[in-house]
Amino acid sequence: MSWLSLHRRLERNSGLLIFGILLVSSIGGMVQLLPIVTEDSHAHPTPGLAVYTPLELEGRDVYIRESCGICHTQQVRPLLAEVKRYGPYSRSGEFAYDRPFLWGSKRTGPDIARVGGRYSDAWHRLHLLDPRSVVPKSIMPAYPWLASHPADRHGSIQARMRTLAKLGHPYSAGDIEAAPAALERRTELDAVIAYLQSMGHSMQGQPQP
Repeated sequence: MSWLSLHRRLERNSGLLIFGILLVSSIGGMVQLLPIVTEDSHAHPTPGLAVYTPLELEGRDVYIRESCGICHTQQVRPLLAEVKRYGPYSRSGEFAYDRPFLWGSKRTGPDIARVGGRYSDAWHRLHLLDPRSVVPKSIMPAYPWLASHPADRHGSIQARMRTLAKLGHPYSAGDIEAAPAALERRTELDAVIAYLQSMGHSMQGQPQP
């Protein structure tokens, strides 16, 4: 049977066509999934990577709640232009403590994977409260309510840390016990700034391609 006759038979027989589609899709899926299942290097933290502190963890949750990841990616791709602009390209081990991942795909704003330490806390505070005061052409919205909301206002930080500890994050019982005290008299604005300042430190000093 020639390939042409087989193709015509597939086109005329819906059952065979569906089977062929499922077969090809299954092969494609296995090609993507098998390396993830068999390779565990992505689960090993990058040397120097620290687990999020309670304040940083709270800031990350606020960052997710405010949908910041829609406009900002957290993934520097291995392209020369990106490495020159943002810094060393992203490695899988950087995200060992990220649940969920916040890689993103749309850059209305710049990538923030290497933003930690690039600006002062005061700059971030102004930027979040009034973006155009520091970046005149910015189209980012302001987030003034973060300054009036206390960090962990729902009292869930310990429960979140216990859950992450069960998933392999190295939080000790002492870390979890001390978490509420670490958030006392801190606002959601403080938390978001702490989260932003934590980003990219594990890759500082890494050679660029």
